[in-house]
Amino acid sequence: MNNFWSSYIIILSLANVVGVVALLMWTRKMDINDLAEDGTTGHEYDGIREYNNPLPRWWLYCFWSSIVFALGYLVLYPGLGKFPGLLGWSSHGEVASDQRQYQREFGGLYAEFARTPIPELAQNERAMQVAGRIFANNCAACHGSNARGGQGYPNLTDQDWLYGGTPEKLVETLTHGRKGVMPAFKDALGEQGVREVVAYALTLSGRQVDPELAKAGEAQFGVCAGCHGTEGLGNQALGAPNLTDTIWLHGGSEAKALETVLHGRQNVMPAFNNTLGPERVHLMAAYVYYLSNVRR
Repeated sequence: MNNFWSSYIIILSLANVVGVVALLMWTRKMDINDLAEDGTTGHEYDGIREYNNPLPRWWLYCFWSSIVFALGYLVLYPGLGKFPGLLGWSSHGEVASDQRQYQREFGGLYAEFARTPIPELAQNERAMQVAGRIFANNCAACHGSNARGGQGYPNLTDQDWLYGGTPEKLVETLTHGRKGVMPAFKDALGEQGVREVVAYALTLSGRQVDPELAKAGEAQFGVCAGCHGTEGLGNQALGAPNLTDTIWLHGGSEAKALETVLHGRQNVMPAFNNTLGPERVHLMAAYVYYLSNVRR
């Protein structure tokens, strides 16, 4: 924060406090000369007359106390531009303190988990209980509390993996994240061409479609084979899904498949290395391995 904005915040904050004090001082006494003979201000609406009675003393005491509290807070804590406050408190320092305390209490436990191979760690009941809570806080928003995912979010309890389900691949995915891109083919194939390719793709998973459309789509499937393979079995190195099963990330209906090929898809799996750290990434990889290989 530069000096201009720091000064602006200081002046604005103190001006508000001074303004409230001035308002209280100005209104603390009634000017009886301004009142009508019946003790009202002379204002009347719908038969209701306005009086100018003093505020209750308890209310004034509360108001003055809040002003004193505000000034004390601004002296002790950051609130006046770059002035850090006499206590030197900061949100960054508070987070760092919490992290140090957390590390003291649980660092040894996570270090122990990190030394254990993932398949073995997935058999550790205590480790999976801890991992389940981490999953709920960081992963359940996308993959669901039961880890079965939803439209656009992979199911973590099956054996269908876009990038591979080995312990090494799970750690890689959690550490660095993933960015999946399915290009749009509306311009390249035209709407009719997309319908034909989709019809053929649906036959790969045993779906019944218009045979003439599927035959025409087979001739154009080469534009898809570069990622999905000539037989549509997918490519985990690219994150290209297998088209021969019945697991469809964005929906397996003909309408959803058309939408995907026409307009493309973009999926992002965030990286958790900075959020969780290597030890908890290792633990989460073990938890995902547990979901798909042990708990099933």
